[in-house]
Amino acid sequence: MARTDYFENPEAPRANSIVIAVSAFVLDDDEQLLMIRRTDNGYYALPGGRHELGETMTQTVVRETEEETGITVEVTSLVGIYSNPDHVLAYDDGEVRQEFSICFRARPVAGSPRTSDESSEVVWVPREDIAGIDIHPSIRLRIEHGFRLDAPPYYT
Repeated sequence: MARTDYFENPEAPRANSIVIAVSAFVLDDDEQLLMIRRTDNGYYALPGGRHELGETMTQTVVRETEEETGITVEVTSLVGIYSNPDHVLAYDDGEVRQEFSICFRARPVAGSPRTSDESSEVVWVPREDIAGIDIHPSIRLRIEHGFRLDAPPYYT
C-alpha cells in the first residue's frame, strides 16, 4: 500500500485515524545508525511500526526492528513521543492517519541486515552521511533528538 507523508503542510488531508507506533534509533559500536528504505514511500527511515495488542511498547520496538531489518535490539532509553497533529500519513485506501509514535534508543545484540516486505534496503549509515540521504523531515527530527544523549525525552 502506498503512502504520502504530510508534515506541517496546509494542503494535507484531515486525519481520520490514529495508530500507536514505535520507531528505533539504533547505533552500532561504530556510531552508525540503522536505517531502512521504506517500500511504501521510498524514504529512508528508522525501523518501526504498529503496536499490537498484548505487547509492551518495548516489545513492539524489538519485534518491528527484527521484522524490518533482521537485527535484534535491546531497548536502552526513550528518545521521545511524536504526536504532532500536523503530521499525517495518507494511504491509497483512504486512511489518513495522524502520526503517534514513540521513539526508543536501542542497541543491536544479534542478527544480520536483511530486507523485508516493508524495507527495500537495510543500511548502517555513518553520522556524517545522514544529511545526504532522502529522509522525511519528521524522521530527521527523531534522528536529531536521538543523537542528543544528554537531553530529556522530546514530546509534542
